[in-house]
Amino acid sequence: MQITDVRVRKITKEGKMRAIVSITIDDVFVIHDIKVIEGEKGMFIAMPSKQSADGEYRDIAHPINSETREKIQRTILERYEKALLLPDAME
Repeated sequence: MQITDVRVRKITKEGKMRAIVSITIDDVFVIHDIKVIEGEKGMFIAMPSKQSADGEYRDIAHPINSETREKIQRTILERYEKALLLPDAME
């Protein structure tokens, strides 16, 4: 699996969310609405989710193993940091 595109949309509102990201995998599959969040222990990503009938939020797309999650998170956070340095690079 290769992440072939990352698009970062910076969030300027107050709060912990810093950006919304879309990634393309192998040039054939897109995941929208991945959130970049600033937490107490640093930046992390939250996969797209929806609220269920019981009020809990559940991921609607997510990696199955921690290795893949780490690869996605590392790629997104690297691109987010790069976009902060080069504002024109954000899409």
